[in-house]
Amino acid sequence: MALKVLTALDHARTQYYHFKAIMIAGMGLFTDSYDLFCIAPVMKLIGRIYYGDARADKPGVTPPAVASAMVAVALAGTVIGQLVFGFLGDRVGRRRMYGLSLLLMVAGSFASGFSICRTRGCVLTSLCLFRFLLGIGIGGDYPLSATIMSEFANKRTRGSFIAAVFSMQGFGILASSAVTMAITAAFNRATEGGDAGPLHTPESADLVWRIILMVGALPAGLTFYWRIAMPETARFTALVELDVMKATADMGKVLGDLDVHNFAEDAEALRRSPQPRPPSYGLLSRQFLRRHGRNLFACAMAWFLVDIPYYSSTLFQSQIYQPFFPRPEHVNAYQDAYNVAKFQAIIAVASTIPGYFATVYFIERVGRRRIQMMGFFFMGLFLFALAGPYDKYWNHHTNYGYIVLYALTFFFSNFGPNTTTFIVPAELFPARFRSTCHGISGAAGKVGAIIGAIGFLWASQARNKEDAASGWKPGIGMMNALIILAGVCMIGAVHTYLFTPETKMRSLEENEGGGSQDGDSHEDVNGEGNKYSTPSPRSVQPLVGQSPMQSPA
Repeated sequence: MALKVLTALDHARTQYYHFKAIMIAGMGLFTDSYDLFCIAPVMKLIGRIYYGDARADKPGVTPPAVASAMVAVALAGTVIGQLVFGFLGDRVGRRRMYGLSLLLMVAGSFASGFSICRTRGCVLTSLCLFRFLLGIGIGGDYPLSATIMSEFANKRTRGSFIAAVFSMQGFGILASSAVTMAITAAFNRATEGGDAGPLHTPESADLVWRIILMVGALPAGLTFYWRIAMPETARFTALVELDVMKATADMGKVLGDLDVHNFAEDAEALRRSPQPRPPSYGLLSRQFLRRHGRNLFACAMAWFLVDIPYYSSTLFQSQIYQPFFPRPEHVNAYQDAYNVAKFQAIIAVASTIPGYFATVYFIERVGRRRIQMMGFFFMGLFLFALAGPYDKYWNHHTNYGYIVLYALTFFFSNFGPNTTTFIVPAELFPARFRSTCHGISGAAGKVGAIIGAIGFLWASQARNKEDAASGWKPGIGMMNALIILAGVCMIGAVHTYLFTPETKMRSLEENEGGGSQDGDSHEDVNGEGNKYSTPSPRSVQPLVGQSPMQSPA
């Protein structure tokens, strides 16, 4: 027997609670991006404070190994958080783990600012530790937010709702830039930094980077109550815990037009009627590999490929925009951090946020698969345009055409694979594996982020030792690094064409049985007019007698 409450959720009208869920889930992604992307200007300040030499004619610079470690520990924590919380989200419940991941983010943000003592070794060690814990919380938020939103949404607007949650990342990047600019400008004016000389770093600078990191805890903390007050998703309660009555009652509390009395008889009949138990299988079984292995490979590899160019370019924009920055010896510590944050804000406003909005608008019209292919292709195209004339032209001319091309790569990453790789894993897998598989896909992406960010950081240095930045070893040069990133994007486009299925306008239960390659689907899969009609035969529902972890795939 099919569960009509799930069919009703798929056809429910968009209402207040959907938007409330977007904000509750979106604040986690907001905090994620704030904490991950504020580290670039913070590293400028730390270099000035802890690696400055009064006898030198240049300001202090954070050594490459330290900068790499600071990025890597947060991303490594994110990998662990996605795997652990993704697994626990399917075992324990989405709602129960949701509050815990938020608490880890809040605690990690505050602790990062409170990094113990003021000696260089002690500060950096404690900062790495706390950012690792922060990364675990951030990683846990990814599979839980995507899964919760996908299971609450109706099938007509599910993609737009999940994309709206993910779009809060853009506002998090903008907020981190705005906070950094406001704090550094205020301290620069208060300490008369401009009159003290560019090589002088006031003691108050040690307070500035701590405040920037700690502010990241505020938006997450403000949503904690609403997270723990959210009901468990109906699909987890009905399909994994097999408590149909509770699932129906929970949805009746939050969705105003859902009349629980319409489904009481179905729930009672499902509870009483004996049904044959379907074969069960685990995540590591051959049956899972046969049914869902291709989709898991499609999601994980696409996420891995997009995060290599996305994180390498975003976290180290100052490397790419070096020709547009004043030389470090000509600005003080506050101005140096301010400039990095300013460019991050420009990119966020001009390309990152519009790219998210474009996805929200077009994803149900164009489809996930086509948007992902298009995004990968245009990212690669614009990176090739940047790479080709870089050594002979871009590196020697302050040309705003360069900024436009680079901004377009971010527009098409967000109106493309950076958003769709977050959406598709939340739609393809059975309820009892959904959070786990999303966590695996996201963890693969963050492995790509570690490779891209750290590899690009080193590889983009000049090939000649005398031209490399202070403290850095020669690399392959910016041009070659950009060519490699462009090639990765083109591989992503081919991979999407070969492996990624379309999931738009299909219920989650339909997607479990296999995806459409061309995206052709219909809202009423049975050709019936009743909005509470029984799903198609491919839609597999829980049967009486199943154990909690034996919901069919």
